[in-house]
Amino acid sequence: MTKLSTQLVQGSNGTDDAETGAVVTPLYFSTAFRHPGLGKSTGYDYSRLSEPTRSILEKQLAAIEHGTDAVAVSSGMAAIDLVFSALTRTGDHFISSDDLYGGSFRYFDNRADKYNIPYDTWNGINVDDLLLLLKPNTKLIWIESPSNPTMKVIDIEGVATAVHAVRPDILIAVDNTFLTPVYQNPLDLGADLVVHSATKYLGGHNDILGGAVIAKDPQLGNTLREQLTTTGQVMDPFDAWLLIRSLKTLKVRMEAHTANARFLAEQLPTLAGIDKVLYAGVGGMISFYLADDYDVDTFLQSLQVCSFAESLGGVESLVTVPYVQTHHDMPVQQRLDLGITPQLLRLSVGLEDKDDLWGDLQQAVAAAKED
Repeated sequence: MTKLSTQLVQGSNGTDDAETGAVVTPLYFSTAFRHPGLGKSTGYDYSRLSEPTRSILEKQLAAIEHGTDAVAVSSGMAAIDLVFSALTRTGDHFISSDDLYGGSFRYFDNRADKYNIPYDTWNGINVDDLLLLLKPNTKLIWIESPSNPTMKVIDIEGVATAVHAVRPDILIAVDNTFLTPVYQNPLDLGADLVVHSATKYLGGHNDILGGAVIAKDPQLGNTLREQLTTTGQVMDPFDAWLLIRSLKTLKVRMEAHTANARFLAEQLPTLAGIDKVLYAGVGGMISFYLADDYDVDTFLQSLQVCSFAESLGGVESLVTVPYVQTHHDMPVQQRLDLGITPQLLRLSVGLEDKDDLWGDLQQAVAAAKED
């Protein structure tokens, strides 16, 4: 099997060899395709159904996540919606790990309230506790690991093994946005589906909006593709082409993100004003708590290298306040129970020089000290 670095760089190449020999994958903007004759097709008819640039991307996504099929969609939330609209029905039940991107919970609450698809949450620690939550109508288990924003790591293989031993019909879906295939392949660990906000590390440059769903089983992939044909939230050709380009550097970017994040995760606990640092040990995401006598707004306004902005996974370092941004719709007590307090900051560590990042955090924390 081709190793990941080679697959990322070369996996989308050679698609135009017969015509031009172009090294870089062509970009196809056409929405319609000529038919060779009545009842005949080139394999492409209308771009909502399939489109050459998007097809190349989807083959690459399936390959790097070790799946049989992948679909590229218009956003990370569109990826979540595709899974639930294709695979759950009114009266079904699902289980989610309790610490996720706030928009996921907003979507889950919408499914419960409007479509009568209720869910329970699990703390991600004891698999026996998860098994106790299973019901006859449980259809799916949703996992995010490491979690957003408290970096909780879940034993995906342990979950998949335990659940499938008693209920092989239950699907295990894993949001792999934070670690990417560079550090984690959930399908190899027993999951059935992998979901990405491709806006983040897969895209990597804060300039693409997209999502992806990768299936282990071909029939599951067909079900997703049929639903996507109906609902139409496909990724457009230019974003697909940009994502093909971005995937070529995914491994080197992730390794650089990790190197910078490990450095900062070691340094931050030594800084007066930092109460606690949360880091999964790999990847580019860190969360940390400012001490109570340090002002969060002053810290944010004092940043000079890092930017106060939502999103993550790009080459630029971004700082987010989950309590008032990504998790604002979550009930206050639920936020606090999870450790999402007003003093919690989430740092997407970029590819700047590590010493410049460290210096920026040092001076911003110092400026935030209240008199």
